[in-house]
Amino acid sequence: MFKVSSNPHIRSKDTTARIMQYVVIALLPTTVFGVFHFGLHALLQVLITVATTVLTEYIYDRCMHKKISIGDFSAVVTGLLLALNLPPSAPLWIGVIGGVFAIIVVKMLFGGLGQNFMNPALGARCFLIISFTSIMTNFDCDAYTGATPLAAIKTGESAPDLLDMIIGRTAGTIGETSMIALLIGAVFLLLMKVIDLRVPGTYILSFVIFIILFSGHGLDINYILSQLAGGGLMLGAFFMATDYVTRPVTKNGQYVFGMFLGIMTGIFRIFGPSAEGVSYAIILGNLLVPLIEQFTKPTAFGKKKVKKEAV
Repeated sequence: MFKVSSNPHIRSKDTTARIMQYVVIALLPTTVFGVFHFGLHALLQVLITVATTVLTEYIYDRCMHKKISIGDFSAVVTGLLLALNLPPSAPLWIGVIGGVFAIIVVKMLFGGLGQNFMNPALGARCFLIISFTSIMTNFDCDAYTGATPLAAIKTGESAPDLLDMIIGRTAGTIGETSMIALLIGAVFLLLMKVIDLRVPGTYILSFVIFIILFSGHGLDINYILSQLAGGGLMLGAFFMATDYVTRPVTKNGQYVFGMFLGIMTGIFRIFGPSAEGVSYAIILGNLLVPLIEQFTKPTAFGKKKVKKEAV
């Protein structure tokens, strides 16, 4: 007997809310380290930014007479990611403005979760960098003063000790400094099968190959590890480039997407005026996702690809 039913035919027990909760749990190690590392102001920034994104989505749903969607925890993830991408000394109102922009402009005006064309947290971060450049590029705080590790490397200054960069005892945004804490969260997501290594693995590998070829440092292991640990690459690769909504759905497309991110991050860091480039690389990649999916779309079962004959 054949049973006829509407799709989807393969279902998962995981819900959107559960997946988002897994992401929040995975971000806790780097959040806790950031608060411990940078102090009370960092904690207030995280709490206020998350509260802003959740409250903004709730108010928008109420005003638009839509079903309240904050129960899916996507607004919490957006607020947490945005807060972790902010300088520890940034005024608290920066998180409020960024949270409102992320939810209303990037997410809800395009239809809500599943319809946004770019990662809301990164979209808000880029908006804040353009609008409040001096604030978003000032990483001086009670714990550290001076340039970030990548900025020091870019200008030829002496970079912090590599072990300090891996542990996270350096300047940077609240959630990007500790490579160890980020990798702990990434391993958790991999074990929970929330993400796989197609996008982050291709991203990191492509970036490493690019800087080996074009940075002028060759196979200098210290330089390579400093580039991996000294900025937002790990946070972007495992927690933002893997966003279900803004990454390609095709497997081959995810490899192409990861390669694009690695190459663009390398271009921004090596040849651009800024020492960082992860946010802009992922945003540009998000915009190209429909095109990537179009060219990597698999052939439907039972059909053959038709080769176009030359005229």
